[in-house]
Parts: sequence; C-alpha cells; structure tokens
Amino acid sequence: MNDSSLVPEIEIDIMVEAAGWSSSVPTANDIVSEAAEAALRDVAVREKANAPIELSILLTDNAAIAELNLQWRGKTGPTNVLSFPAENDGVIPGAPVLLGDVAIALETLIAEAHEAGIEPRDHLRHLVVHGVLHLCGYDHENDVDADRMESREIVILEVLGVSDPYAAAERRIEEARP
Repeated sequence: MNDSSLVPEIEIDIMVEAAGWSSSVPTANDIVSEAAEAALRDVAVREKANAPIELSILLTDNAAIAELNLQWRGKTGPTNVLSFPAENDGVIPGAPVLLGDVAIALETLIAEAHEAGIEPRDHLRHLVVHGVLHLCGYDHENDVDADRMESREIVILEVLGVSDPYAAAERRIEEARP
C-alpha cells in the first residue's frame, strides 16, 4: 500500500516558536516530519494524489495556541492541536498543493501525555497525524466522521509504532469505573 512511486513530493516546514520543545521532546522535528509524512502518504496513496504537497507545522506554547484558538475558533484557553486548511480553489496542475498549517501546544501535549501515561513523543506523533488529517479533510463533528478519522489515525500510528490511543483511553476509563 505504501508504494513510493505513488507518493507525491512532500515539503514540511517546521517552526519551533516556544522554548522547552528541545528539552521536553528532544527529537520533536524528526518526529513531526515522520508523522506528517506517514499521514500524507496514507492519504495520498488511498486518494491517488500525485501533486507535490506543502504544509507547515508550528511547535508553540499554550499562550500562543490560546490566542489562535480565540481568534480563529472563538474558544478561550489552550488546546492541544489546531489545523488551518489552506484554500486551494485555484490549484494549478502540477503546482504544489498548499495544505495549510498545524499548531501544537507543548504544555498541553505534556500534560495530556502524563495524564494518559504515554510518552510525549508518541502523543506528539498522534497530534501531528490528527492535525494533518484535518488538513486533508477529515473531521470528527459526528460519530461517523469521528470513527472514520480515528480508524485512519490508528492505522497510521501503527505504522509509526504507536499503540492505538483510543483503545488505551477506553482501558483507562474501564479501570477507573467502580
């Protein structure tokens, strides 16, 4: 399924805007590249896409993501990941497809990883895959779409060596019940 001849050229611009990424997730840039490419390859192969793809990923902090969350979604406070799909109405054949931008907040990532009992690097992989899938048109606004998106995430994360995060969450819920 991952025939490299079917995968378009992928360019990922990673910006580290917040202090702490290098000490909390020392290989964050490599993780981000690997996870984004895995998600894009999965989508490109299934959709037979062949145009070059470009996207950017911002590694930021809670304060910056809270500002973005308020400005673009009208919601207060930080969140773990935000995706901003680009508008590609006038795509020129053969020209790169600008997918958009993904922003990830360090403090929220670390807190969620700690709460879930997983490594921050694995949670980063999950958030990158989740954000990139949003750029590719996936969402979780209803149960059908959520199941579709989660199943893609699980497959992609498995390729990256990450256990199903949804099964782990279900186990924690079951264990917490009296």
